[in-house]
Amino acid sequence: MAERPTTNWRRGIAEEAAELAAGTLDPDCACMVELFPEELLLETDAVLDVFEADLPTLAEGDDARIFAAVERVVLALNAVNEAHDECAFETDEREQLCAYIDEALTEKGVDVAALTARCGLGRHELTDRWRDW
Repeated sequence: MAERPTTNWRRGIAEEAAELAAGTLDPDCACMVELFPEELLLETDAVLDVFEADLPTLAEGDDARIFAAVERVVLALNAVNEAHDECAFETDEREQLCAYIDEALTEKGVDVAALTARCGLGRHELTDRWRDW
């Protein structure tokens, strides 16, 4: 299964904590816990849980069902971002989330390149039409 961005973010938090404990990181340079508070991680995981529950039915689905699932996950991520004063997902986080959505669909048999081409979109425009973040 595609690795969730939240897994990567949690790994970064743990690595930073280890560096702080070892004295190899200046506390003034530590930022991971501030960037990724547990509430944000839990809310993001809850959104991704719902998306992952939809995935098994999408490989056989038509384009409209796939786009509806993508719309739901992106709008839910928009709501998470909004709840965190529009600063939960910066550029790198947005890119990770979009890549995760793409990879998760691909792993379930959705040809994302063909899907976007049929809809007149560029290869990496799948999430753009609903994304506020």
